[in-house]
Amino acid sequence: MKGVAAAALAAALAVCLALPAGAAPVHLQHVTVIGDSVADAISLSSSATAILAQGISLDLEVAPCRRVEGAGCPYDGVRPPSAIDLITSLGPKLGPNVVIAVGYNDFEDQYAGEIQDALAALKAAGVKHVWWLTMRAARHPYLTMNADIGAAAQESPQLTVVDWNVYSRSHPSWFRSDGIHLENAGAVAMATLIHSALLAGGVTTPSVDVATASLPVARDGRRYHARLKARAGVAPYRWSLIERAPAGIHLEPNGTIDGVPRARAGRYAFAVQVRDAAGSLGTRQLTLRIS
Repeated sequence: MKGVAAAALAAALAVCLALPAGAAPVHLQHVTVIGDSVADAISLSSSATAILAQGISLDLEVAPCRRVEGAGCPYDGVRPPSAIDLITSLGPKLGPNVVIAVGYNDFEDQYAGEIQDALAALKAAGVKHVWWLTMRAARHPYLTMNADIGAAAQESPQLTVVDWNVYSRSHPSWFRSDGIHLENAGAVAMATLIHSALLAGGVTTPSVDVATASLPVARDGRRYHARLKARAGVAPYRWSLIERAPAGIHLEPNGTIDGVPRARAGRYAFAVQVRDAAGSLGTRQLTLRIS
């Protein structure tokens, strides 16, 4: 997928630019996401893709009409390879972590066996951990198929259930008229849920956040110095301003606030942003009091 390749390149460049000169690149765990037309909405949303890609090396393998096993339904004259065929062809390139979001095009009475066949193929490819999304139960067969996912997880320690059905239950606005395919808000929500599951599994790190909540008081005409702090994320961090600071005050990329305030006495609010080495962003509005 050219779009995913371009997005991955952009993310890699962003990480490199965030690193100070001489800093070692951050090793991100590789995650392959295999999906059908529902998960395909993530690839069509830059916001959703950015959320999912935080703190990992992402390979997004999504295609409309994909099935777990067997030929997919035709879409634009093409039948996509099944999840199992894709797993077999990629082999070790899958990496140790795989997310499966496939099933809406499969058959209820075959799904349990297909899950077992997919897990066997994943194990043969060297995959260590599998996250499998349940389906939104807009149709009755999906309830049975979701139960099949849960039963497989009980038998396989490598499999973790990601319950998209429960997570999305009270959000009809996330879906198109069929109650299954996603609007942009739904794509963002699904990406957020998957990222949270990967975070819980120790595959990625928490997104960076601005830890500094308040700044020391500045004196008009006197040298000012403070240092911003970040929490979570992957060090090193790079800081920047979103809104202009009071006249005479500057923010350095390393988080140092320095300068001689030239603004009149008062309270000044401005926003700062921190980017970590994995490309995640944190923002916060701070207030500087000048007396």
